Amino acid sequence: MVNRHQQDPYLRQAVDELTAEYRGRLPGSVVARTVLGARQDLEGQIQPEALAEMLHRLARYRLDATILPLVGTC
Repeated sequence: MVNRHQQDPYLRQAVDELTAEYRGRLPGSVVARTVLGARQDLEGQIQPEALAEMLHRLARYRLDATILPLVGTC
């Protein structure tokens, strides 16, 4: 993942921004895996010019869904 993360500007930007946003709530490794999974799922499914925004939205949706069950257990 490191090589792809470094080579894909959309992936790098989403990982960097979402890692900062979810700091203290989710480990960076979880954020990176979630963004990578979202990127793979979007591959070939949307217009290239929409990729950055859709990647960010899908990854954020999945990260929020990860947090919600954790909040209920406290």
